[in-house]
Amino acid sequence: MPIQKILVVDDSKTELMFLSELLAKNGFAVQTAENADDAMRRLEASKPDLILMDVVMPGQNGFQFTRALARNPLFAQVPVILCTSKDQETDRVWGMRQGARDYIVKPVQEAELLAKIRALG
Repeated sequence: MPIQKILVVDDSKTELMFLSELLAKNGFAVQTAENADDAMRRLEASKPDLILMDVVMPGQNGFQFTRALARNPLFAQVPVILCTSKDQETDRVWGMRQGARDYIVKPVQEAELLAKIRALG
């Protein structure tokens, strides 16, 4: 199924705006959330085709939230791409172990992000 609806989860308003504009101009319907609690409310209201998830956030971090989603039968099939400034290989491996389908290091490059989204769709 092609990816059309994307939920972007990031505590940075600048990052939310940048990713929302980038995705919208490429034809995606975008919703945003500033933390895991906000994201869960959005997920329960309307299930997206993909989640772009920051790692470093207040409250539940992106690794923890990705793991929680992967273990939840309602959301386990929604792919997560971690989108973070954490660029260590150990972070990448840990993120994938939590259930992420891919991992992108910020600053996000448009071509790389779109290629990863297409690979999942």
